[in-house]
Amino acid sequence: MSKLERLSLTALRSFDPETAHGLAIKALQLGLAPLPRPCVSSRLRMQIAGLDLPNPVGLAAGFDKNAQALDGLARAGFGFVEVGAATPRPQPGNPRPRLFRLPEDRAVINRFGFNNEGAQVIATRLAKRPKGMVLGLNLGANKDSADRAGDFAQVLRICGAHVDFATVNVSSPNTEKLRDLQGASALKALLQGVVQARAELAHPIPIFLKIAPDLNGDELAEIAGVARETGVDAIIATNTTLAREGLKSASAGEKGGLSGQPLFEMSTRVLAQLSLLTEGKIPLIGVGGVGTPEQAYAKLRAGASAVQLYSALVYEGLSLVPRLNKGLLALMDRDGFSAIPDVVGTGRADWL
Repeated sequence: MSKLERLSLTALRSFDPETAHGLAIKALQLGLAPLPRPCVSSRLRMQIAGLDLPNPVGLAAGFDKNAQALDGLARAGFGFVEVGAATPRPQPGNPRPRLFRLPEDRAVINRFGFNNEGAQVIATRLAKRPKGMVLGLNLGANKDSADRAGDFAQVLRICGAHVDFATVNVSSPNTEKLRDLQGASALKALLQGVVQARAELAHPIPIFLKIAPDLNGDELAEIAGVARETGVDAIIATNTTLAREGLKSASAGEKGGLSGQPLFEMSTRVLAQLSLLTEGKIPLIGVGGVGTPEQAYAKLRAGASAVQLYSALVYEGLSLVPRLNKGLLALMDRDGFSAIPDVVGTGRADWL
């Protein structure tokens, strides 16, 4: 981490978390954010669902909800970037405060509630995206929608022409009853609607599915079956958790989704179970508690083809991205792997 980045992070932590987040987005917009030198290696290149990624370290949805900082993020060294979640209509989300740092736990709790400027505004920004970046959009539903399942397809119709993949997000804990859509019958109907909307695009794109970590074995098996049946191109495991065990920070009791280090083991076990259930036939993206090269490597060995991060950036800054990629190369050298696909799933049994 450079001295400038360290000073920037210290300054941001003097503000309340949501204000600090807004300032970080603004700095990226204006080209004022200290950006690291990307780690580039042919050994890091890989494919997911036909997408060519320069490296397996992606940015999770939620950081740039409204696609405001695409130019800066395109230069930050990520292998792919996911923005959103976007809903058909703008919505303010839940009342503030709704974002909380848990520094003793290296974690974050949020209860944003899909706050965003709406699909039309976001589509306008996506249409001006930088060339060369692999860009995805997280699809959401309006809180007061009479047809939440239909909202996902509507956002895809509005924005799908401007992104490389879209993620169906039925796993946020901050929109009441949204997670009910993870049930087999509801999920199948929702995904069929999204797949139909994709077919209407001039250039159909891969559809990913993001699931919660708070699922039992039977529920995971149902989701894996529906994903295979409906032709989902990849599964992102996992979103934030409602669990609170073992936390030390003062804000541990706040309502919302917990992300960061405490989520690592839970989300990685879900990832390994999904890898077993899908028999390697559906690519997986590991999210939850990725903050070190060893943790990114563990996700890959548990069955992920790529990883995403967000909460760790609060504490480590954007220099974490090349640090993860350099660390992955070193770990691959140690274990005799020549490329990322060679690593995937080699340690799955450790998590089952």
